Amino acid sequence: MTFETFLLPLLVGYALGSIPFGLLITKTAGVGDIRAIGSGNIGATNVLRTGRKGLAAMTLLADALKGTIAVYIFLASGAETAVIAGLGAFVGHILPVWLKFKGGKGVAVYVGVLLGLTLTGFLTFAVVWLAMAAIFRYSSLAALTATVAVPLILWVLGEQSNFTCGILALMTSIAWIKHHSNIQRLLNGSEGKIGNKG
Repeated sequence: MTFETFLLPLLVGYALGSIPFGLLITKTAGVGDIRAIGSGNIGATNVLRTGRKGLAAMTLLADALKGTIAVYIFLASGAETAVIAGLGAFVGHILPVWLKFKGGKGVAVYVGVLLGLTLTGFLTFAVVWLAMAAIFRYSSLAALTATVAVPLILWVLGEQSNFTCGILALMTSIAWIKHHSNIQRLLNGSEGKIGNKG
């Protein structure tokens, strides 16, 4: 792949993804440094721990749009170039240079990438997440299961190329690594359920 089809979209995606909206939104709202609250994560789930649902929703939307915008910028060059930009946004969110490479876990950006790249992938994620959340009431389990289902379903349907499905599978693997603490809590039964307080 050339500079225009690999390095450029990766760098542009990274620049977009590294914008720490969770930190910026909470500081602007007077909540303080989100990194000093809860898990210290800059994502929407930790913003929700401030008790400000509106701020959490804004963070979720802004983080998702990082992935969507990155994909849209390069979509005219093809899905494979666009998904590279999406990967860049995903990595930028998880490892933002501005925050000493300590960012979020990437699920919102993952969903945003799907929204820009493939409606089938986006709907697959949504359906699997909703089903798993309704059955087990674990948001992390629902998200992790959905990230596995997306590249698999897209590959089986043949809607996207092997390369694109491979990049999405790579993003899935990274998301699982970033959720290692959630996985441990799921295994020992201490993960918080949807709707439970505290």
